[in-house]
Amino acid sequence: MVVVGDALLDVDMRGVSRRDCPDAPAPVLEGTETWYRPGGAALAALCAREGGREVVLVTAVGRDAAADDLAALLDGEVTLVGLPLMERTPTKTRVQANGRTVARLDEGCGGVEETASGAVVARALAGASAVLVADYGHGLTRQSAVRGALAACADRVPLVWDPHPRGAAPLHGARLVTPNAAEAQVAEDEGERALRRAGELAGVWGTHSVSVTLGAHGAAWADGAGERALVPGEPVDVPEDTCGAGDAFAAACATALADGAHVRAAVRHGVGSAAAFVARGGAAAHTRPHPGLPAPRARTAAGPETAAGGRDERVVATGGCFDVLHAGHVDLLRRARALGDRLVVLLNSDASVRALKGPGRPVVGERDRARVLSALDCVDEVVVFGEETPVHALEELRPDVWVKGGDYDVEGLPETPAVRRAGGEVVTVPLVPGHSTTGLITRIRGRGRDNVPVR
Repeated sequence: MVVVGDALLDVDMRGVSRRDCPDAPAPVLEGTETWYRPGGAALAALCAREGGREVVLVTAVGRDAAADDLAALLDGEVTLVGLPLMERTPTKTRVQANGRTVARLDEGCGGVEETASGAVVARALAGASAVLVADYGHGLTRQSAVRGALAACADRVPLVWDPHPRGAAPLHGARLVTPNAAEAQVAEDEGERALRRAGELAGVWGTHSVSVTLGAHGAAWADGAGERALVPGEPVDVPEDTCGAGDAFAAACATALADGAHVRAAVRHGVGSAAAFVARGGAAAHTRPHPGLPAPRARTAAGPETAAGGRDERVVATGGCFDVLHAGHVDLLRRARALGDRLVVLLNSDASVRALKGPGRPVVGERDRARVLSALDCVDEVVVFGEETPVHALEELRPDVWVKGGDYDVEGLPETPAVRRAGGEVVTVPLVPGHSTTGLITRIRGRGRDNVPVR
C-alpha cells in the first residue's frame, strides 16, 4: 500500500488554567506538557497499516527537527519516503487549557517549495497493490511529475483520492474519490442529495466513482454508470474526537480495493472502519510524548494478546476504571503484582466508564488514566477495553491469576468462569479502608481549589 500526500506533525501543548492574564482575556497555562502525533497523509498511512499491511508514505518534508519527529513517530510502522521539498515540515500546534483549544500555531503550511522527482515517486509506487492520495492542499499532488507517476500507476492498481478544497483535482480514472459533505457542498443528513452529488462529481472529475462521507450518517456512493448506494453509519457511543475519521475511511477503502473488493463493498468497509477509529479515540489515540522518548506501555486493543514474555511467566491481571487513581488502588496493584511475574491492568475505556458510572464520568480520560498507571513500577502493561466487563479481554489474555478487591464475591463475578476455563484462578485482596474514588471526586467537586471553582 502506497500513500502519497501531505503529511503533518500535530502537536498538543496541554496545561491547566486557573486564571486569565491580567492584561488580556487569555488563560495562563501551568504545568504544560507537549504531545505529538502524525497528521494528514501520515495519519492515513498509519490507518492503512492496521492489520499488518506493509505501507509506504511518499510526502514532502522540511529540513528541520519536525521532520525527524515525524519520522520517529512512523518508525517501525510505515516506510517513509520523505522528499526534502520545503524548509519547514508542516506543523500544527494546539494550545490547550483545561482540555479546550484556545489557540493554534501553524508553521510550514505555505506549501511545497521545490519540484519532486518523478522517478523517485515512480520507484516508490512500483510495488503498490493500491494507492491512496491524501491531499491536504500543500501542492505535492499538483506537480506534473507526481501526477504522471500516479496516472501510470492507476492503469494497473486501484487509486483512491481523498481531496482537499485547496488541493489538486483528482486524476481521471481514479477508482474512488472520497470528499466529505462540506467538500461536496451537501449537508451530512441529506442522503439523497449526496447520492446525486456523488454521481455529478464522478462525471465532472472523470473518475470511476465518488463516495461522499456523511459523518455519523455514513456515506453516499455513486459511479459514472448510474449505480449508487447509501451506506448507513455505524453508531459510536459518545464520540469524543472525530478528527482523522476521513483518513481512516479512505485508507480502509484503499486496502479493501487492494484485496480485490468491489467499490461498494470497499465503501461499506470504510464506513465501519471509520466508526471503529472514532470509537478507539480518533487521531488522539496515536498521541505520544516526544518521539525521541519511548512510547507509553499502555495500548488500546479489541482483544489483548498474551504478554510477549510467554507463558513461562506467571501473568497476573486486575482491572477497573481507576478514575481517579488513589492510595487504595496503588495498594491493590502492588499486592496483585506480588502474586506473579507480570501484572497486566485491564482498564475500562471512557465509554465503558460512562456506561457503568453515568454521564459525569470519567473525570480523567482513558489516555491519561493509562499513562498514570503505566508509570507505576508494579504495572507491566495496560490494556484498554470497551465492554462493561473485561470478560472478552480475559479470554484473550488467559492470565494465571485474576485479582479483585476484597469487596467482591468471587463466585458472583462475571469474569470468574472465563478465567477458570483457561486454567486460571480468581483471588481477592483486602482493600485499604477509607479510600473511595466516588467520595474523592465528590469532595473535590464540592470544595474546589481555595474554594474557587476550577475553570
